[in-house]
Amino acid sequence: MQTRSVKLDFKAEILQGIPKKLPQKKERSHSMSHAPTRKQILSSEEKKLAVRNALRYFPKTWHAELSKEFAQELKDYGRIYMYRFKPTYKIYARPIDAYPAKTPQAASIMLMIQNNLDPAVAQHPEELITYGGNGAVFQNWAQYLLTMHYLATMTEEQTLHIYSGHPMGLFPSSKEAPRVVVTNGMMIPNYSKPDDWEKYNALGVTQYGQMTAGSYMYIGPQGIVHGTAITVMNAFRKVLQKDGKPAGKLFLTAGLGGMSGAQPKAGNIAGCITVCAEVNPEAARKRFEQGWVDELIDDLNELVVRTQKAIADNEVVSLAFIGNIVDVWERFDTEKIFIHLGSDQTSLHNPWAGGYYPVGLSFEESNVLMASEPETFKKKVQESLRRQVNAINKHTAQGTYFFDYGNAFLLEASRAGADVMAENNIDFRYPSYVQDILGPMCFDYGFGPFRWVCTSGKPEDLQKTDAIALKVLEQIKTTAPSEIQQQMQDNITWIREADENKLVVGSQARILYADAEGRTKIAEAFNKAIHSGDISAPVVLGRDHHDVSGTDSPFRETSNIKDGSKFTADMAIHNVIGDSFRGATWVSIHNGGGVGWGEVINGGFGMVLDGSKEASKRLKNMLFYDVNNGISRRSWARNEEALFAIKREMERTPELKVTLPNLVEDSILKDLF
Repeated sequence: MQTRSVKLDFKAEILQGIPKKLPQKKERSHSMSHAPTRKQILSSEEKKLAVRNALRYFPKTWHAELSKEFAQELKDYGRIYMYRFKPTYKIYARPIDAYPAKTPQAASIMLMIQNNLDPAVAQHPEELITYGGNGAVFQNWAQYLLTMHYLATMTEEQTLHIYSGHPMGLFPSSKEAPRVVVTNGMMIPNYSKPDDWEKYNALGVTQYGQMTAGSYMYIGPQGIVHGTAITVMNAFRKVLQKDGKPAGKLFLTAGLGGMSGAQPKAGNIAGCITVCAEVNPEAARKRFEQGWVDELIDDLNELVVRTQKAIADNEVVSLAFIGNIVDVWERFDTEKIFIHLGSDQTSLHNPWAGGYYPVGLSFEESNVLMASEPETFKKKVQESLRRQVNAINKHTAQGTYFFDYGNAFLLEASRAGADVMAENNIDFRYPSYVQDILGPMCFDYGFGPFRWVCTSGKPEDLQKTDAIALKVLEQIKTTAPSEIQQQMQDNITWIREADENKLVVGSQARILYADAEGRTKIAEAFNKAIHSGDISAPVVLGRDHHDVSGTDSPFRETSNIKDGSKFTADMAIHNVIGDSFRGATWVSIHNGGGVGWGEVINGGFGMVLDGSKEASKRLKNMLFYDVNNGISRRSWARNEEALFAIKREMERTPELKVTLPNLVEDSILKDLF
């Protein structure tokens, strides 16, 4: 017989962890977007193991009832989410003082976890998925409940170790140690293929944490809008004549989900026309309602007319097309609509389970087919990719600049047999945006997506941090070398306009591309403002894993590493270990974030600034290493910009001694083989 516990307040419900009494069964919300049904990949015995694994979170007296319920979830959805145990309170980033905790570090992590699961932020909140179709914070609600309980009760001399969403437990450590260590999807190499994720995630023993979902550092589309704006601005600088303006010029792309949803806003900031296709009507409407896209259009004929008008009138506008991107590429070719920039940001790291929807099938038909006939669905996806590439090639022959946006588009298109290979049949015919833009312009110089969250939840605190960051950057720019003047000015413009661009979704957060000098000086200024009371509560520092140093990703972040080492992952592993003993509040290391399971290793951190002298020491030590680890690796790969950056840093920091490469003249190697 089911019984329901007496309703608890927020703090009490957090503190109890797994409920003392079995809650009533809950139905899935009809108002939220849900993860696609995963394919049935487990044998009968493995399904029993999955249920057995899930039941170990609960007392034996509940097993008979819960076993049937969990088996039905596994049958219906391909996963066990434990919907019954979703908390009764609303999940969002509360002010830090609202959390029951013994340390501000633990309370800050609780805030960040809840922000990642806020329905206004998360893609599939009831399945604990933040973005990318499968980027999970936890595998199930029991893991969430236990983790929040542990964080609420931990001291400053304990560390919580989390294995792919599962809180293994609190272990004695020290005040200097991280409060939380997170791993996601860390597999033995021979078990890191897409079907391995399907199997072991269904068993409840691993998960895909994406980049910032499983490390609690996702801050909504703002988290990528700055990098996207920089990318689009500099892509236009490549294709337009000097001093040419992007107004009235067309940027065509796809995706309005968790990360890709930033594209229309970034296009507006860059000052162009953005046309972004999205097959999921709910996702498109969500971005429209949040103000991230200007207009919604669901008729292709109407889209053609509206785009032609925008071009004729030199508009700056973002248009979301509810439909398939392949239809747009093909129709714009027929109508002779010139596309200046083209890309794609569908979740092709996850092509067979909702990351990419094939042309010719509706959104609903695709969701059914991917679960009921996965092989047929796979063929449809690959046919669609070949059609899309054929249309793209027609446009690029007319002068369109197309770039891979790090979503594994070219990789999966090549696997589908699409015409994307260069003449040497080794490289892709189109560059990734890291190879052409972000790598040489940003990452090699140490610029990357630094971010922070004001734990007070007060917009005025965020505005104060914006003003502090602006002042710091303007001061640095006065003595910055010519090589980074453009980067400095782009970031000054960004932070000056950030508040009026209405970028906040969820927590009071900000992102800003900055190098080690900028990050350290901004963070130190924040810490002083917290100490003086000018900022009313701690500030959480972090970054996207899509950065200088944290990610080894041969088709994205490290695609411009050309010494043969781009398939190694030493940098990311050293990054997370190095950050952990230099002062990070929490650290994470993931398999698969961004471009797909088995294709990348990436690490991240969080650091809580509380105004103390200890925080000042930690931030200087850790932020310096977090950036310069990556610049060192890039300079050893003979990247010209990174060589400049690391030599400059060694001149400023005598304690830093980095091994530099001796460059070899091509003529020496000419006749060797």
